Amino acid sequence: MSPRIASTTRVTRETRIEATVNLDGSGESTVSTGVGFFDHMIDALARHSGFDISIACNGDLVIDDHHSIEDCALVLGRCIDEALGDRVGIERFASSYAPLDESLVRCVLDLSGRPFASVELGFVREMLGQAATENITHFFESLAITMRATLHIDMIRGRNDHHKAEAAFKATALALRDATRITRTGMMPSTKGTL
Repeated sequence: MSPRIASTTRVTRETRIEATVNLDGSGESTVSTGVGFFDHMIDALARHSGFDISIACNGDLVIDDHHSIEDCALVLGRCIDEALGDRVGIERFASSYAPLDESLVRCVLDLSGRPFASVELGFVREMLGQAATENITHFFESLAITMRATLHIDMIRGRNDHHKAEAAFKATALALRDATRITRTGMMPSTKGTL
């Protein structure tokens, strides 16, 4: 089997990002986005998906965190999509739950080739560290677009916004781990014959 690794660079007037994703890694991460809470979340995504993720972002944080978080999502999604190749043999569908103390989040994922996201996390606070909570939601929406996946993330219960966000990243990581797993060697997991 070919290595399922992809790298990409995105340069705009707002951000410069370099990233690499190895779907068959060991959960190692090297993350530097300038937004500490977001770095922590990407580390959790790598660790619990088993993906090796390297991402360096130099963004216009003098404005706010929006462009950095959004563009990192676009780059990570593109890397995952490219690393998946034609998607032959993958499990494709996955769902997972992740608790963090009082919070419980469900993620349901289909690596369908059709981008859609529904993200309901019920944040109360505006900020988590230097990250706007609206941009945490937007991260998952942007990831789904370039990953070409249908993604549903729902908070089942929770009070602490940090816990809600972290449980969302962990649930998504677990679903990605399972959905990207090669379980149907040589088989396209679609009645259409393509994803």
